[in-house]
Amino acid sequence: MKSEFWDVPDGKLAAVVTHLQMFERPAPRGVPNVTATLVEHAKPDLDWYRDLFSRVGADWMWFSRQGMSDAELAAIIHRDDVHMYAVDVDGRAEGMLELDFRVDGECELGYFGLTPAMVGTGAGRWLMEHALDKAWAQPIKRFHVHTCTLDSAQALPFYMRSGFTAYRRQVEIADDPRKVGVLPATACPQEPVI
Repeated sequence: MKSEFWDVPDGKLAAVVTHLQMFERPAPRGVPNVTATLVEHAKPDLDWYRDLFSRVGADWMWFSRQGMSDAELAAIIHRDDVHMYAVDVDGRAEGMLELDFRVDGECELGYFGLTPAMVGTGAGRWLMEHALDKAWAQPIKRFHVHTCTLDSAQALPFYMRSGFTAYRRQVEIADDPRKVGVLPATACPQEPVI
């Protein structure tokens, strides 16, 4: 068995992306008792959204929305066919769920995550059951998501346990957002800056 290595240019990051999908709502799973409320935000305030996006995703190199202008960000998250929810705990958003229905008959699990304070509480399974209910309540034939090796090592097995099946793998190479000022240099400490 032969393996190959490809150089990643300085200032870039490489990640293996796994695409997953499902074609019907899996049987509901029991969920733990979570002291939280799922709150829909039809047209979220951009500063509020960026703060939550950062608190949920900075450790996992979530950067795609951080470098957007206000107009670019609003053009996505203020659409009627993009549904944004926050996991509210005592009046503070501690997680996010974004369902993207822009493609007819499909839903993409655009963003799904919790702040570090919520990890390990059962809130992930609770949030996924809400995601499945809300996605399949619409007239869709396919629900899909992608994750990558920059994300938590728990993400891919979690999606598979939730009923998604992997169907495609790609390599993504992007500018390191810490080197271009989109994320602080301390973001995603497990991924060295080169």
